[in-house]
Amino acid sequence: MSRANAEPVGIAVFARAPVAGQTKTRLIPALGASGAARLHRRLILSALAVSRAAALGPVVVWAAPDAGQRFFRALSRRCQVSVCAQPGGDLGERMAAAFAGQRGPMLLIGSDCPALRPAHLVSAAALLGEAAGNHAVVIPAEDGGYVLIGLRHPEPAVFGGIDWSSARVMAQTRQRLSELGLRWAELPELWDVDRAADLARLAELDGSGPWLR
Repeated sequence: MSRANAEPVGIAVFARAPVAGQTKTRLIPALGASGAARLHRRLILSALAVSRAAALGPVVVWAAPDAGQRFFRALSRRCQVSVCAQPGGDLGERMAAAFAGQRGPMLLIGSDCPALRPAHLVSAAALLGEAAGNHAVVIPAEDGGYVLIGLRHPEPAVFGGIDWSSARVMAQTRQRLSELGLRWAELPELWDVDRAADLARLAELDGSGPWLR
């Protein structure tokens, strides 16, 4: 089936407001509070641009701590994208809530993976297609988490019993999927930006250096 005739696949982008001192805190020693916030802002904009370029279906930014923050108001206005506030609860509960509001298949990404490209999203969407027979698709992260998870239908139990922000997230997610009898596919792992050691690789990405300016 060509992409033009394929079932729409929604994309949820989880993002925290790029406020100095409150985002990318582990990068503050290397970049300073303002520099870490500027980098976070660029990463969010990159994730949004990649999501829109994939042209899979509607894109929604799920904002934290709330959708009324100035950055998100400007994002909605300038990019003409829907912005929703993330609900309360831990990360798993928030992700489950995002999937619960989606009709049909959806991909959920964060804003920390500059290596993510539209082709990754297109491939993930294809793996969620009805003909592929998968209930879920995941792109693991090098740090033991994942940079993308997609579900054909809401499966809130997938997000239960996970030690979020640990190196066990991907392994525990595989276990949950298996316990629930769900069929899933994985794409090759990618890396995200979380620690100072990631900055050198970020600066070299695509031979460009504007990430850190």
